[in-house]
Formats: sequence, structure tokens, C-alpha cells
Amino acid sequence: MSPATREDANLLVQLAQWGAMINVGEALGGVFSEEFSPEAADANDVHVRTILVFGETIGTLVKNDLLDRGLVLDWLWAAGLWERVGPAARQARERYGAEALYENFEALAQAQAA
Repeated sequence: MSPATREDANLLVQLAQWGAMINVGEALGGVFSEEFSPEAADANDVHVRTILVFGETIGTLVKNDLLDRGLVLDWLWAAGLWERVGPAARQARERYGAEALYENFEALAQAQAA
């Protein structure tokens, strides 16, 4: 694997800016609150959905070698986020019969956990 580039860094900063625009900070507060239950979470909850969309977008860029995996995993706690919202993603897959739903986010989280 080649080292991260300035292009990777620029894209990462753009993702952080996009995250601010879609209120990822607020969503993080929601999914890491004491009241949040991963087992009871639903993918249609605004905080869960925001984290799932953000994580899937980043995971897709990494999967397609458009963003350096090492740089992303240094920046983002993908495994911890997936632990909080993964149950909702799996329920959505079952509900819609779509095994590919959020698969890139899950793969990124698994790469970090390994």
C-alpha cells in the first residue's frame, strides 16, 4: 500500500467539511448518548442515517482506491461507529432484502477492527 498523498488529505478535509454540513457532529452526539441503544436503533433515525451515509460514502471511496485507507482509519473510528449503527444497518438489509446496503462502511470498520 502506498502512503497517503496530499490529494488524499485534501479529500479528507472536504469530507470533514461535508460532515459538518450534514451535521455529523450532532449525529455522533446522538449515537453515543447514554440513551442510545444500538439494538433498538433504526436506520431511518436521523442520527443513525447520517452516520450510515457518511460512513458508506467514505467506505466506498476507500474500496475504490480513491482515498487512502490508512489515512481514513487514522482519522475516523469506523469500528466504533459501526458498533453503534451496524445493528440498524443489518435490520435495514433484512427489511429491504439488500445485502449490499452499507457494506462498504462495514468493510471499513472490519478493516480497522482487524
